Amino acid sequence: MAFTVKGIVFDMDNTLLHSSIDFGAMKRDIYAFLCHHRILPQGLSMGTHTTSTIIAEAMNTGLLSEDLRQAMWNIAKEHEMRGMMGAELEAGASELVQHLHGQMHLAIVTNNAVEAAMAVLEENRIAQYFDLIIGREAMGLLKPAPDGYLEVLKHFPHTSPKEWLSVGDAWVDGKASESAGIPFIAYRGNIARMNSMGVFPLAEIQHIEEVIDYLQPRITK
Repeated sequence: MAFTVKGIVFDMDNTLLHSSIDFGAMKRDIYAFLCHHRILPQGLSMGTHTTSTIIAEAMNTGLLSEDLRQAMWNIAKEHEMRGMMGAELEAGASELVQHLHGQMHLAIVTNNAVEAAMAVLEENRIAQYFDLIIGREAMGLLKPAPDGYLEVLKHFPHTSPKEWLSVGDAWVDGKASESAGIPFIAYRGNIARMNSMGVFPLAEIQHIEEVIDYLQPRITK
């Protein structure tokens, strides 16, 4: 890589943490809620939508009152809190962030509520290793929009996008990261699915510690 890496942005669910959030159920429940209140029409393809893209569709209608918006987020939060109860770290995640702490900026961008994210990160004793944790409250639009990653760059104005790496498991992570100009590394991701959504990772890794191989100058393991 031509640029020295000064920071890494991690996704949280199934990148740092092995959570059991039922994202399919969350998506269906939020969509049903939005249909019931006639915010969205019946018949949207659930195969091509994620929870965040359904929410974006709802926001774009201009029909969401503040009460309905809060009720929609509460559905998501209930799924998040339930799915994160007892969530454990991905193998090697704790060792990696402890090793990198103090050597470069470390950030998290998650579509989850920051309250739910902080609870599980603190439970697993890694919250203190991150300089910045961005939850959905700090974003205008959720991933796959780049808002969360742009917030990271605003927080570190002395850095450029090419001086960061992003690590995540889903196409929405890659799309958001690449849209912000940050190179993306796929962690145990579905590469065919990513490519079909216009996401082309810099690299593909199977073990989270492998991100060290893409840092310049070389950081010893």
